[in-house]
Amino acid sequence: MKYGPAVRRRKLGAELRALRVQAGLTSGQAARLVGWHQSKVSRIETGRSGVKASDVLRLLDAFETKDPRQRELVIALAGAEETGGQHWWHAYRGLLPPSYRDFISLESQACRIRTLETSVVPGLLQTPEYARAVTRSVLVGTPDRHIEALVEVRLARQDVLRAQPPLQLTAVLDEGVLRREVGGTGILRRQLAHLAEAAQMPHVRIQVLPFSAGGHIGLSGPFVVFSFPNTSDLDVVVLDHLTSSLYLERKEDLTAYTDAFDALLLRALSPEDSLEFIAQIAG
Repeated sequence: MKYGPAVRRRKLGAELRALRVQAGLTSGQAARLVGWHQSKVSRIETGRSGVKASDVLRLLDAFETKDPRQRELVIALAGAEETGGQHWWHAYRGLLPPSYRDFISLESQACRIRTLETSVVPGLLQTPEYARAVTRSVLVGTPDRHIEALVEVRLARQDVLRAQPPLQLTAVLDEGVLRREVGGTGILRRQLAHLAEAAQMPHVRIQVLPFSAGGHIGLSGPFVVFSFPNTSDLDVVVLDHLTSSLYLERKEDLTAYTDAFDALLLRALSPEDSLEFIAQIAG
């Protein structure tokens, strides 16, 4: 059994703990009701241990949780948590840090992604040569074989755009993304052409935020909002840093970032004007 991202375990554990407290039970009492040791309940509630969907149902019954929406949310979390096998990125587990594996897992399960990029083209839209140049720039001194493996991972991630149904991707790109000559002029020109092609797909929407837009809320940095089928309660915001990623799940954080993204869409050029803008820069 292989479990999904730590962010899912923590959210599932927090929801189960809230339902236990709502039922007026201590962790010890809950454990006795389902025939477990108290430490198992504690590990699940703190996200230190994964849990099977069948065990989640046992807990819900022990808590006498009847509300259909509450049950739906927790069961959905358990479904996202329990992967029941190894995914393609398992072959790269020795190369990819846990935070990146978590990111890929979320990406593979999401139905919609909204992303603001201020420095480079989003990974889902990168060409192989652009991805290689970005990786070499960020991971200075990394052996070529590792660079190539990381490029393979980035390209494999793009399969979500070809899946059935495909991932819905909306990307707001700062003008700097289009002008930064990562890998040189030729690589950038071909990358811009690839962006224009990708924008023709009905499930991909690209909008450019030109320098002329002035100051805007996106100046605080790039972010990604993951949305999942059936319920918005599973949405996650990811902020990327040089050595780690920050996962935000509180409703107030999600509201702040989705509102910020909507505001950026209004400030950005329309999809049609963005394509013309990209073509002008590409020459």
